[in-house]
Parts: sequence; structure tokens; C-alpha cells
Amino acid sequence: MSHRIAVLPLEGVVTFDLGTATQVFGAARDADHHRLYEILVCGTGPVRTSAGFTIIPDHDLSVLETADTVVVPGVDAGSTVTDGTLREDVREALRKAAARKARIVSICTGASVLAAAGLLDGRPAATHWLWGKRIGGLYPRVRWNLDVLFVDDGDILTSAGVGAGADLCLHIVRNDHGAEIANRAARRCVLPPWRDGGQAQFIERPVPHSDGTGTAPTRAWTLDRLAEPVTLEAMAEHARMSVRTFTRRFREETGTSPRQWLLRQRIAHAQVLLESTDLGVDSVARRSGLGSATALRQHLQAAIGVAPTAYRRTFRQPVRSVS
Repeated sequence: MSHRIAVLPLEGVVTFDLGTATQVFGAARDADHHRLYEILVCGTGPVRTSAGFTIIPDHDLSVLETADTVVVPGVDAGSTVTDGTLREDVREALRKAAARKARIVSICTGASVLAAAGLLDGRPAATHWLWGKRIGGLYPRVRWNLDVLFVDDGDILTSAGVGAGADLCLHIVRNDHGAEIANRAARRCVLPPWRDGGQAQFIERPVPHSDGTGTAPTRAWTLDRLAEPVTLEAMAEHARMSVRTFTRRFREETGTSPRQWLLRQRIAHAQVLLESTDLGVDSVARRSGLGSATALRQHLQAAIGVAPTAYRRTFRQPVRSVS
């Protein structure tokens, strides 16, 4: 485990966010089930949580001196969301970690800690929409985006609240180790394997109705037909809805449009094929429903910033034959 992650809970830490970071990164394993991250929880001493109990981190702030990634979970009623202040020792530790190019990550209102440390000035960042007005007023130099699940700004990544923190952690695992390992980590945590960072925070119907009238059955049907030219009209027909009703219901349940969701699923499937098979780029494009090698290159470049061949070199798994 060469990659060290320091998780830094501060006063008023949101326990869900703290557990999200340790659980998701802890679930990232290689093919032999070896952990891919060393996770150390650190702090300045006992910390009172938002849930009404106190935790004692095993390590002090010195862990930040050697961490490859620093994760700051959300804080509820801590000083960074009430008056914009931050302990000087925490501020300096975070700034030093950022200066030596450690990856800095926040979940939910943990972004207020990064903002109070001066790490977000002039940069785009996400946080929970419910705290947006308060935090935005305290840190006006930050380019807050309260409409998305998370923002990946290279060396600093920030997420919205609660479940969006898991999305960001899986996004990091995917970027570090590829789609197959990230998908296994998601399955281990019983989480959706992918929600795009640009997806809307506010979803009116996050859990589809169990009476079969939602769009979940059609999403499952579509995933079995990624290589086929599935149209919006075909999806609506399968769901027995008009296109307009289906599109509205789909966005209510997933936070994105059917076309955007389908493209993301095809890109994700292409990533797995590039990692785990010896198929040529043209074949990967056809089997993932993207059509051509040119389209695959364009969509993969737009989604993750690399070409198919570069992605394959980075995340190649032991090849298995494909009939």
C-alpha cells in the first residue's frame, strides 16, 4: 500500500462523511484482495462529532507531512461554517500538504475548511447546496458550484453532501486504479458504480417506486443493450411512457437526462473492455455502443482526459478472452 490517505476529522465532524472516506478507500482492493490504500485518521486530539459523541483519532497532524491524499470530511457547526476561522496548526498543516502537491479532498462542508485555509481562492468547488448561502458568504473568493455532485480541479477535489462524498471517493479510485477496481469497490460498499460529477445534487425521486412504474427497469434493460442503437424513443416505449414523461421521470430519479446517462454507461463499459480484454479500439467502440474509434477517443478524452491507448497502458488488467 504505497498510497497513504490521511483523513482529518475536525470539531463537529459529520460521521457519515468520515465513514465514507474510510469505507470506500478501504474497499479498493487488487485482484488478490490486497488493499490499495493505507488509511490513517488524524487530528488534534478528541473530536466531538455532529452525532453527539466523541472520537479520538489514532494519529496527530504529522501524518499530513507524508500523506499522498488528505481528506477532510464535513463539519457541522464547526468554526469554519460559523465564523470562517480555522486553527492555525490545521491551516499550516493543510497548506504545507498542498504546497508539496498532496491531493486535497473535501466532502460536503469540509470544503469550508479548505476555504478557510485559503486553498480554494479563485478555484471552483462544490459543497452541500443547503449550506451554500452561508459558506458562500464566508468565502466569496471561491467559485462555488452548488449544482453538481463534485468538482475535480486536479490537485483539489470537493464534493456535495452525504452520498456525493461516496461518488467522489469512487471517482478517485477510478482515476487511480481504473474502472474495474472502482466497480468492485462500489459493489463491496453496495453503491452505484458511477454518478458523474456534473450530475445535479437535487434529485426529486432518489429511490424509484417499487411498483415497477419508474425508470429503473428500463435502465436495467438498456444496460443489457449498450452495443445496440438504443434510442430515447425505444427507452420510453419500454417504460410505457411518452418521451416527455419518460425524460422527466428519468431526470427526477437519476439527476441527469437519458442521453447523458446512456453515454456515461457506454464510456464506463468501454473503460472496462480496455482494461480487461485484448479487443482493438474499433471493437471496444462497437461493443460499448460508441460506434467508431474516433467517437471513443473523443468521448473518453472529454470524460477523463486521456486517449483509449493511454488508458489501456495505465490500467491494463490480466487479459481474458472475449468470444
